[in-house]
Amino acid sequence: MSVNHGTRRARLAAMLGEYDVDALLVTRGVNVRYLTGLVSSNAAVLVRADGSAVLATDARYIETARRVCHDIEVTERRDVAGALVQAAGRPGIESHDMSVAEYHRLGGDLTPVERLVERLRVVKDEAEIDALRTACEITDRAFADVVGTIAPGMTEKRIAQALEARMVELGADKPAFDSIVASGPNGAVPHHAPSDRPVERGDLITMDFGAMYGGYHADMTRTVALGAVADWQRELYDLVREAQRAGRHALAPGVDTETVDAAARDLIAAAGHGEHFGHPLGHGVGLEIHEDPFLRSSGAGRLEDRVPITVEPGVYLPGRGGVRIEDTLVTRAGGPELLTRTTKELLVL
Repeated sequence: MSVNHGTRRARLAAMLGEYDVDALLVTRGVNVRYLTGLVSSNAAVLVRADGSAVLATDARYIETARRVCHDIEVTERRDVAGALVQAAGRPGIESHDMSVAEYHRLGGDLTPVERLVERLRVVKDEAEIDALRTACEITDRAFADVVGTIAPGMTEKRIAQALEARMVELGADKPAFDSIVASGPNGAVPHHAPSDRPVERGDLITMDFGAMYGGYHADMTRTVALGAVADWQRELYDLVREAQRAGRHALAPGVDTETVDAAARDLIAAAGHGEHFGHPLGHGVGLEIHEDPFLRSSGAGRLEDRVPITVEPGVYLPGRGGVRIEDTLVTRAGGPELLTRTTKELLVL
């Protein structure tokens, strides 16, 4: 993936005028990667208001940094934050990342600046969207290859392992997150960890998983039925599918995030299941599996163009089971682009 990290740093530098700082000390690993291309467990980058920057990392990563970050000054230090603060003048720091102990250790004139790089990351360029599109294609293909192998007696863990292995075989860097497979009554737990429970005829099986490709995270959920479908299961599935469709169709640049959430949530509430849908409708995806913006019933926010985001309503009935359907999409002026293309018809295995 071809990325101009210098352009990203220039955009960040232009935003520093909002604060009384000479530079921003970026210590959060995912943000360092976004601004420099370096993947590291110990690195920081200082971006100055004039657009110049310096990256610090330790001996384990210095050669990689010099190779990958050829358009930026690189220095070798173990104490990366301490080294950069000394050359910063009046720096801003990522207050949502830095501990209180680290803040006091560094001392000096440090100005808390919260989630500035995260704001930059919300809108993706086309290279980022291409990586996400590939991640979603891998996710779709893995589901198609695995779903037909699901049979009574297969455990939730085994299904999850099969999905994750297939994604890697198809070219994923790795799974985007720990896969969720929830069958029967376990489907009432939105983030159920796959267990040794064998799936049974009459189960609804919810699978929430995704591939990582080029550092970008896909996210898709599908609920399928194993064997005959009870009336309550089909009614629940149809409700969630309609709510998910309403949420997808509400996505557009300029629309409030609360409005998108309400498009799906109000349908579920009107059907008498408002208390059975307790999580946000969706979230941004990119270098993290959960990132800004979030589609929820409270909290101001407005969508922009080229924002990858999930739409994932669910209804969860304690002791009985649940349904969730999720896609990854990208907001576009002409209507959302659907990246996860697996059918949303109820598959009966």
